[in-house]
Amino acid sequence: MANLTIPAAAGATHDLLALGALVTRLDPGIIPFKEADTYSLHVSGGEYNVATNLSTCFGQRTAIASAMVDYPIGKRIEYAVQKAGVTPYYKRFEHDGVRGPNMAIVWSDRGQGVRAPVVFYNRANEAAQQLKAGSFDWDKIFSKGIRWFHSGGIFSALSLTTSDLVIEAMQAAKKAGAVVSFDLNYRAKLWAIAAAEQGMTAAQASEGAAKTLRKIVSYVDVLVGNEEDLQKGLGLKGQDVESKGKLDPSSFFGMIESVTKDFPNIKAVATTLREVHSTNRHSWSAVLWLDGKSYQAPTTELDVYDRVGGGDGFAAGLFYGLLSGKSPEDSLRLGWAHGALLTTTPGDTSMVSLDQVEAFAKGGSARIQR
Repeated sequence: MANLTIPAAAGATHDLLALGALVTRLDPGIIPFKEADTYSLHVSGGEYNVATNLSTCFGQRTAIASAMVDYPIGKRIEYAVQKAGVTPYYKRFEHDGVRGPNMAIVWSDRGQGVRAPVVFYNRANEAAQQLKAGSFDWDKIFSKGIRWFHSGGIFSALSLTTSDLVIEAMQAAKKAGAVVSFDLNYRAKLWAIAAAEQGMTAAQASEGAAKTLRKIVSYVDVLVGNEEDLQKGLGLKGQDVESKGKLDPSSFFGMIESVTKDFPNIKAVATTLREVHSTNRHSWSAVLWLDGKSYQAPTTELDVYDRVGGGDGFAAGLFYGLLSGKSPEDSLRLGWAHGALLTTTPGDTSMVSLDQVEAFAKGGSARIQR
């Protein structure tokens, strides 16, 4: 098995290119939806979050390939992408003034204490679902020099064509010599809905999801996902995830042999470990398997303001460390620290500085900074 090799920064236009859906997240704070009449709007998307975090916090040159609808909500999203310093590659769609196509909406409150957060979606007639192989000129995009390509399981589940597009992009990325990463983010409900539109049963949807994800992962160098993602998303056998503590890494590391046996191309697997005591109190750690060796971050107690995006924050910090040539231990700690800090602010993307991340990764505290 070859070790992970990171392309040099010299001559590259982008340190990372992400492929995924851009969405708006409407957040009423701690107010339950049935009582809420005001919302904060956050621009989000699992893959976009990684690109934005790498740009705003870590100073990396990033880009996003996505669908964009030419209507006011699209303009609002475009402004956020521009503000974040992320270079866009858009497949544009016209809105018909009535039904769409639309930019998807994620509704997500923050919960409080023993009241859990609530998340639901409106992805009806979503423009990103219509993306397909051929939507982007990958040869032209990758000719600019791209060090790392990233996508994820939620985007892959939106339709039969989005998974085809992910594979097409990964093939172009491998041809160009870029590192390829993928966040499994297995969501059974999304796969089931896409399959139902094709007349498939729930069982067929599960089988189809695993078949598709296994094909995608055959191109991947760096895989992000916990043991449940690995079992349900890739159909791998492993320990009973419910029988182990949420902070116990043994079931995750115990599955690595299965991962590398089925996917010898995989050079790294990483995930966060989270024990939820209440909406606002979590125990937090992270693990990394890289080039045959295992690493674990410390466990810390989080006072959570907004948990959404913590996993993407972890991935961004980890990728930054690897792109910057830092050691596996330091890269893992940067991801762990950034993901933790991201939960202390509203929204899905980073509002913290690299100095803050580095200080916390080295064991810093929350003492006032003067």
